[in-house]
Amino acid sequence: MRIYKFGGASVKDAAGVRNVKRVLHTMGTDDLGIVISAMGKTTNALEEIIARYQNNDPSYLKLIDLLHDQHVQIIEDLQEVTDEVDEGCVLRFRESGINKTLKAIIESLKGEMLRNQSKNYSFLYDQVVSHGELMSTRIVATFLNACDIPIDWKDARQLIKTDHKYRDATVDWDQTTAAIKDACKEKLFVTQGFIGSDDNGFTTTLGREGSDYTAAIFAYSLQASEVTIWKDVPGVLNADPRVFDDTVLLEKIPYNEAIELAFYGASVIHPKTLQPLQRKGIPLNVKSFLNPLEPGSTITSSKSLVPKTPCFIVRKNMVYLTISSRDFSFIGERSISDIFHELSENKMQVGLLQNSAISFSLCIEDKYARIEKLLAGLKEKFKVSHVKGVSLYTVRHYEGDTIPSMEAGKNVLLKQRTQETLQLVTAV
Repeated sequence: MRIYKFGGASVKDAAGVRNVKRVLHTMGTDDLGIVISAMGKTTNALEEIIARYQNNDPSYLKLIDLLHDQHVQIIEDLQEVTDEVDEGCVLRFRESGINKTLKAIIESLKGEMLRNQSKNYSFLYDQVVSHGELMSTRIVATFLNACDIPIDWKDARQLIKTDHKYRDATVDWDQTTAAIKDACKEKLFVTQGFIGSDDNGFTTTLGREGSDYTAAIFAYSLQASEVTIWKDVPGVLNADPRVFDDTVLLEKIPYNEAIELAFYGASVIHPKTLQPLQRKGIPLNVKSFLNPLEPGSTITSSKSLVPKTPCFIVRKNMVYLTISSRDFSFIGERSISDIFHELSENKMQVGLLQNSAISFSLCIEDKYARIEKLLAGLKEKFKVSHVKGVSLYTVRHYEGDTIPSMEAGKNVLLKQRTQETLQLVTAV
C-alpha cells in the first residue's frame, strides 16, 4: 500500500483536480490510499465565517453561500472537455449528482452553526472547518470515478479516533489502527486530511500540518511501503527561496534531521507526521505534482543529509522575552517550571531558550494571540521585558563564513551556537 497526500494548492481549482488524475495515471493506482486537504483557501474562508458568526454578524451566511458558489464553479469547470478529460468522463461527472452532494454538505455546515450552543471556540472551529475537506474529497472522488478511476470515498471521522482536545486532538492509536485496517480493504480509496472524531462522535482536527499527519496515520495503520506528499515545489529545499538565494534541493534527509529542521520552524514536515513513519521505517517522499516523475526529496533512515549543506530557516513576527526574578535570586527548577506552565497554558511555541543563573530568555511564536495573557501571568512572579516583531534565524550545519554573513546588517539581540546549529534573534 502507498499513501499519497494532495494539499490545498494541488486541488485549488479544476485544473488542479484534473492534474491529480494525471498524476495517478502517471504513477499508477494499484494499492493506493489518497488523503486530500480542503481546496485552496477554503479553510481560511471557514475561519472568517466563524469569526463573523462569533461577532453576531449575520453576513457569515452570505460567506457560506459564496463558498458554495466557489465550489460549484470548480464543478462546472470540471464539466468541460479538455485535452486531459474526454467527453465520456465529463458526461458521467455531469450525471453523478455531485451538485446535490455539495449542497447537502453546505446545508450541514449551516445547520452546525445555527444549532450551535457551545461557547468553546475550539469545539466550534472543528465542527465548521472540517466541511472544507468533506467538499474537496467528494468532488475529487466523484470526478475520478467518472473518469474510470474507481475509488472508494472514506469518512476519516469514522476512522481516526481521538480525545476531546479540539483543534489539536491526540490520536487513539489502538482504535484508529483497528478501524483503518477494517475499513480500508479496498485497494484504492480517498479520504480527508486533518479531521477525526472523539468518542461522542464530534468532529476533531489534528492541528498543524494535520493532513500530512493523516497520511502518516494511514501509512502506519496499513503498513504502507511509502508516503508521498505532493506539493508545488520540486521537493525539500535547504532554505525558503523567497528569502534566501541559491537554494539547493535536499535529496535524502534522515528522519532525525527532518524532525530537527521542523522543530526549528522549517516548512518541511511536522515532527508528529514523521514519528509514526520513523517507527515503522516508512519513507516519506516530497515531490512536485507538476513534474511527478522527478525524484524530489526522500525522508528516510539514511545516515546523513544528501547533499550535506547548510540549511537556513527564518521565523518572523516572533516575541523575545527576558525573564528574571524580582529579588535577584537564581532562576532555578521551580522558576523554570512556573515559566513553562504559563507557556503551555497560553499555547506558545518556543523557538529558542537560554538561561543563566538570574535570567531566562526565550523567543516564542504567539500563534493564538495570547501574548498579553502570557505577560500578565509571568509578571505576577517575575520581572519581564519583551520585544515584539523579532525574527529568529536558524542555520543547521553552518560553516565558517556563515556566522558573519548571517549577522551582517542585523540588530542581534541573542546568539546561540552549538556544534551543528546557529540561532540568532534579530530586531527590526
